[in-house]
Amino acid sequence: MDIFYFIPAPLILALVFIVLAIVFAYKGIKVVPQQSAWVVERLGKFKTVLNPGLNFIIPFIDNVAYRHSLKEIPLDTPAQVCITRDNTQLSVDGVLFFQVTDPMRASYGTSNYVIAITQLAQTTLRSVIGRMELDKTFEERDVINSEVVSAIDDAALNWGVKVLRYEIKDLTPPAVILQAMQQQITAEREKRALIAESEGRKQEQINLATGEKQAAIARSEGEKQAEINKAEGQAAATLAIATATAEALRKVADATQAQGGMTAVNLQVAEKYITAFNELARTNNTLIVPANMGDMSTLISSAMKIVSANQQPPVK
Repeated sequence: MDIFYFIPAPLILALVFIVLAIVFAYKGIKVVPQQSAWVVERLGKFKTVLNPGLNFIIPFIDNVAYRHSLKEIPLDTPAQVCITRDNTQLSVDGVLFFQVTDPMRASYGTSNYVIAITQLAQTTLRSVIGRMELDKTFEERDVINSEVVSAIDDAALNWGVKVLRYEIKDLTPPAVILQAMQQQITAEREKRALIAESEGRKQEQINLATGEKQAAIARSEGEKQAEINKAEGQAAATLAIATATAEALRKVADATQAQGGMTAVNLQVAEKYITAFNELARTNNTLIVPANMGDMSTLISSAMKIVSANQQPPVK
């Protein structure tokens, strides 16, 4: 008291005003961070929502009752045991992503929106999995996620919360079921391996048969072409021989018409007869003597008559 006795009254009043000004400034000036929303109550009743930035309220009358983050919030949902349609137990856990969209409803719509959406996510998940068989739960995760989000989102509108997505982290069946599934997968793989092996053998047999068929066709085509070529060669040779023979006969006929031609023919026939007789006698051990020595002249005479007959013009 002695200290305040020596301080002048105006100074004390000034100090009091400064302290009151600091208290009023602390209570009345509110700086809200980005992506946040503060709910203000006036005398216990909802007044307004403070947006990010500098805000002013009435000290001791207005009060910041709730502070909400407007960011997307991930929320782990505890693992729970669900019963599938085929009466198989399945341990499921996941993560839920939500965002506060209405700070007033998030403050007064439920006492704790985090617990509310967690419980709703678990009950909805049990309901969805209960309508599926065990194999379908592994195949249709996207369907489960979408149904959970749809069910929670409808109820969360009254809580000022928007559920963005739900993702299943783990689906864990009992150990016995896992062992049976592993055996089934092994059997399925062995089945596919046997089918692939049989398909390979089948394709091999088809390829061999196709190759043999093509080879047989190629051989037959080759043999056919060879016979054709041989026949064409023989025909060409026969034609050439016939042409040469005809040409020789024409030349002989022409030669008989010339002067001295008949004499030459007689001489050639006589020479061939003698030559043939000599060859016949040489190739046999028995001495051959013509029975009639006049046969040679008779043969030559007969040949000349044939030549003369061929030279006569045909009767018209």
